[in-house]
Amino acid sequence: MKRIHWIGWMLVMTPALWAQSFDRAKLDQYVDALEQNQKFMGSIAVMRNDTLLYTRSAGYSDLEKGIKAHAGSKYRIGSISKTFTTVLVMKAVEKNKLRLSQTIETFFPSIPHASSITIQHLLSHRSGIHNFTDDENFLSWNTQPKSESEMMAIIVKGGSDFLPDAKAAYSNSNFVLLTYILEKIYQQSYADLLQTQIIKPLQLKDTYLGGKIQTQKQECNSYAFLGQWQLQPETDMSIPLGAGAIVSTASDLVRFSQALFNGKLLSAESLALMKTMREGFGLGLFQIPFYDKKGYGHTGGIDGFHSVYSYFSDGNISYALVANGTNYNTNLISIAVLSAIFNKSYQIPSFSQYQPKAEDMEQYVGIYASKQIPLKLTITVKNQTLVAQASGQPAFALEPTQKHQFRYVDAGVVIEFTPEEKTLLLKQGGGVYTFTKE
Repeated sequence: MKRIHWIGWMLVMTPALWAQSFDRAKLDQYVDALEQNQKFMGSIAVMRNDTLLYTRSAGYSDLEKGIKAHAGSKYRIGSISKTFTTVLVMKAVEKNKLRLSQTIETFFPSIPHASSITIQHLLSHRSGIHNFTDDENFLSWNTQPKSESEMMAIIVKGGSDFLPDAKAAYSNSNFVLLTYILEKIYQQSYADLLQTQIIKPLQLKDTYLGGKIQTQKQECNSYAFLGQWQLQPETDMSIPLGAGAIVSTASDLVRFSQALFNGKLLSAESLALMKTMREGFGLGLFQIPFYDKKGYGHTGGIDGFHSVYSYFSDGNISYALVANGTNYNTNLISIAVLSAIFNKSYQIPSFSQYQPKAEDMEQYVGIYASKQIPLKLTITVKNQTLVAQASGQPAFALEPTQKHQFRYVDAGVVIEFTPEEKTLLLKQGGGVYTFTKE
């Protein structure tokens, strides 16, 4: 759901064996290192068959009130909601209430190309419908409630980015529309459909459609690290709905995963369709490889929340991470946890102790532009920390590694300043981009 995700999801691939037992103490030390260095606030769970192998929480669910996170802390799971929505759609297909091949013009005649867009196109991000969270002004209205008619006006105005089925491009708009379709065919709210068709049958006691965050009910606030953890605004849950509005725990997510992939929610045929990849997208699923293993799952991000769950048939293992504050690449955390479970080597991270003086950081402050990409970077100093913000995107803290060099581990970004030339180099994913101070 979240607008900015500079990092993709990919895990290393080589042979591995599932461990009947694993070094729990080392994995605890790994999480301790993250927590002690203000790199991660959240919860982790791993389940094999019906047994929880590992659960661990770090940081605070409500920092302002000093409430520590625990296994029952509830997090917004963002786009993992899309898997839940897909299950509801596939159930409707199995009940002959919908067909994957049917077009959406009877539901949404004002959508461009509605007569050519199918339910399956929505599920697989092949509709061409513009993703409303990509709009430059999204963060100016995302905290305000929106009715269905208001959201439809936004989606219709966004138009089409390509002809249906011409290619695949991620769009939250697809799953907001699927939410409305489900409500129309059942004449029930999405929240009630979740409860009756998924949550109650699986006894997921801490999973539901979210509303305004209530920390007194063990719901977590979300934070961004800008020299210290800072409370983030809340997207109003009337906006993402089935695209990103579900609240859950790491333990409930692995229970949901085990049920889904072990045939307790859908037929084998429906699950096979969900797992069929085309241009990187299944139906409400991504493929998540780890060494020689082929997993399936989804990632999520909304406000300061980040999440991922994945299922591996080898060992019948489900893994989930839900976070309300990250200052570290969560992909690396996932690799470490899965390495522990599958008996692969991993290192407890150490963090740079280099810290430039506040007056030295002032030389980097300014607005930088590049001729290579249409993006400006604003560099400021907050709480004795260097902070970068790309055009129309949330700010993020830069970690100093050596003189004039900083990194943003969460997105694999390295920034090298040359103050005397008033330039910086941004390195990411093999690309090198030169920015000059305006």
